[in-house]
Amino acid sequence: MSILKDIDRQIEIIKRGTVEIISEQELKKKIEASVKKNRPLIIKAGFDPSAPDIHLGHTVLLRKLRHFQELGHKVIFLIGDYTAMIGDPSGASKTRPRLTKKEVVKNAKTYKSQIAKVLDVKKLRICFNSTWLTAMGGSAIAELTSRYSVSRMLERDDFSKRYKEQKSITMLEFLYPLLQGYDSVYLKADIELGGNDQKFNLLVGRDMQNSYGQEPQVVITMPLLEGLDGVRKMSKSYDNYIGINEPAGDMFGKLMSVSDQMMLKYYELLTDIDLSSVKQMHPMEAKKKLAREIVSQYHGQNKAQEAQANFEKAFQKQDPFTGMKPTEINMTPNFEEGFLLANVLFNEQILNLARIKSKSDFRRLIDQMAITVNGEKIVDSQYRLEPNKEYSIKVGKTRFFKVILAKKLSKKHLTG
Repeated sequence: MSILKDIDRQIEIIKRGTVEIISEQELKKKIEASVKKNRPLIIKAGFDPSAPDIHLGHTVLLRKLRHFQELGHKVIFLIGDYTAMIGDPSGASKTRPRLTKKEVVKNAKTYKSQIAKVLDVKKLRICFNSTWLTAMGGSAIAELTSRYSVSRMLERDDFSKRYKEQKSITMLEFLYPLLQGYDSVYLKADIELGGNDQKFNLLVGRDMQNSYGQEPQVVITMPLLEGLDGVRKMSKSYDNYIGINEPAGDMFGKLMSVSDQMMLKYYELLTDIDLSSVKQMHPMEAKKKLAREIVSQYHGQNKAQEAQANFEKAFQKQDPFTGMKPTEINMTPNFEEGFLLANVLFNEQILNLARIKSKSDFRRLIDQMAITVNGEKIVDSQYRLEPNKEYSIKVGKTRFFKVILAKKLSKKHLTG
């Protein structure tokens, strides 16, 4: 894929949904050099395989990587299998539990098939940082740690807070951002992407590259997507997530539960739809469009349309009789008239449900086709019901009830 020559358009696409670019001026210079030399930029993003499933919160970063692919740049999907066994201290109030190698390998195996739903894997370079970090001996680690000071490390908010509160900080946790920074050195990254909680680690990468004589990478931070609760970041541990492998119907239903306030952010981070057009839409229609668009990305248009139809049938057009228990009516049918609907509706057992004032009121409702029985609009005032059969009856727009006539009828009842 050739590099997009329109530099301003590149920057416009890259900036959508970002929190911060450090720095935008450097980004423009890198893109200008890339276009001039026809050399794709190297874009890096690291993912620790700390869980086997990818959810929509993860795709915020994946989608930005896809934008870079479409702009003609080289994207590296870095699986931090080595650093995952240390544990990222970002945002942690205490030392995170370390993963075992077996857990990391198991989780990492699921990633390729999942990211293929967002990224073009044919144009993607997938790396494991254990490839080079495992090979680092004691002297290389010592050299790496000598390039960053403890005082700089304690500038980090979460480390600073824990230090002031006299909570434990292991030397291994200090090592994590240095190793992540060395990944950028090894891969010669031009740009690194991460969540805005990763800002410190990403900036360490800039420092490490500069220390090793490389041009510092541009850092782009992306927002953390709030989950279905609209408060905390999307996470499986908070049970507020939408997994990209979830069935289409489940995904559609969960997206319809997103608040109106959060909906625009989901549009911005999870779709390429023009936001100005969304703001002009009715909230319900906008939410349906959002759900349909996202489900289409992971399941295709047919599944998305099917999911929408099922959702509308089950919720928006929900059968009002669902779960309703029938009222059993004991009444004697007239030999000539049988179980006339009019007589049933005036039976004292359901009179308060039907709320029909008089025979003339009944005829008026029939003329207006305002009475339905089992979904059929009744137009005959002499309409008859049958014994031992359940009927769902609607009168007007708001009166719904079920009835079932006497299950057993004597010969006397049947003969009058």
